[in-house]
Amino acid sequence: MQELKAIHHIAIICSDYARSKAFYTDILGLKVVREVWRAARQSWKLDLALGDHYVIELFSFPEPPARPSRPEAAGLRHLAFAVSDLDGVVARLEHLQVPVEPVRVDEFTGKRFTFIADPDGLPLEFYEAD
Repeated sequence: MQELKAIHHIAIICSDYARSKAFYTDILGLKVVREVWRAARQSWKLDLALGDHYVIELFSFPEPPARPSRPEAAGLRHLAFAVSDLDGVVARLEHLQVPVEPVRVDEFTGKRFTFIADPDGLPLEFYEAD
């Protein structure tokens, strides 16, 4: 489909809005573009950017069901971020007391990567890019 240009954004529903907002802004360093309370849906909508690129819509809804992460379920598996210094990312996350999985090597590309989980267990990958 040649009309597709890029991924516009990723929508994430969280169970604890304040905790997830702090995680994505304070821990991951995403910038707040817009924050809106949607009274009709009893929901916050937080638009977040990575650099100058709008990438994530963070939603809160009253009592959303838990996301099945383990065992892995059909559907979106994880969200991956490209990083240039994986060791630096791991050190910063560990300093912030975020549990980090052991660094692994992609058997096909030879690139290093690791995973953490967001506050609701969504796996987030950090993949060392060139």
